[in-house]
Amino acid sequence: MSAIAQAEQLNATESLDLDVINPLLERMGPAGVVDWAVRQFGDELVMSSSFGAESAMLIHLATRVQPRIKIIFIDTGYLFPETHAFMAQLRQRFDLNVWTYHTKNDPIAWLHHAGEGDPTWRKDRNACCAANKNEPMNRAMRELAPRAWLRGVRRHQTPERAKMKFVEWSPRYNAYAVSPLLKWTTREIYAYMKQHDLPHHPLYQKGYLSIGCNPLACTTVVGAGEDPRSGRWAGSGKVECGINLTNSLDSAEL
Repeated sequence: MSAIAQAEQLNATESLDLDVINPLLERMGPAGVVDWAVRQFGDELVMSSSFGAESAMLIHLATRVQPRIKIIFIDTGYLFPETHAFMAQLRQRFDLNVWTYHTKNDPIAWLHHAGEGDPTWRKDRNACCAANKNEPMNRAMRELAPRAWLRGVRRHQTPERAKMKFVEWSPRYNAYAVSPLLKWTTREIYAYMKQHDLPHHPLYQKGYLSIGCNPLACTTVVGAGEDPRSGRWAGSGKVECGINLTNSLDSAEL
C-alpha cells in the first residue's frame, strides 16, 4: 500500500473516536444505532443485504429513517430462485433502491472448473466465495465509495462476529462497518418481525434458517437443534464468506 493510501485511511479512522462511540452504541437498540448512522453519514451510508432468512428487519429499520438508502445485493450466480423473488417482493413493498452486483464468472463454467467436471461439489469453497461473492462486493464498495455501510451481523452467530464492535473501520472497504443488530438474538429478531408484519425468506419455513447459495453450492436444511448457520458450507468447517471479515483481501477477489 502506498504512503498516500495509508495516510487517507489514517485520516478516515481518526475522524471518529470509536473508543467513545462504541460504548455509547452498546446501550442503544438497533433503531438507535441506525438513527446514529444516518445522522453521522447521511447519503454516504449504504447497506448490504443478502435478502436472506431475516433480512427484512434491517431493511425495515434502515428505510424508515433513510427511505432511498442504497442496498448492495450480491448475485453470485447460484442464488435460489426464491431469493430473487423475495428481493422483488421487498423491493416492491418498500420501494427499495437496490444495486445488484453480479459475479464476473459464468456460473456453470465455474462449477465445472472448481469441481473438476463435477458440478455438484466445490473443492475450494473459499476460492468460490472470493471470486463470486467477495469480488462483486469489493467492486460495489469501490464504485459507490460510501463512508459507511450497514450490515446485519450478530455476535451469537460465529466466533469472528462475537468479537465485533458496533462501528469498526474497514481497511478493506475504506469505510466504516456499522452493525445495528449485533446484540440481538433470534428471538428478538422474530418478535420485531412479527410486530411489524415483516416476511421471512420463503425457504425459512422449510428449514433453511441461514440462506446463501443454492444446494449445488452451499446451503442445506438445518436439522432440529442445530445451529442456524450449520446449513451454510455444511461439513466444511467454513463459517464466513469473507464479506464481513473486513481486514482481509484474497487475490482471487481482485
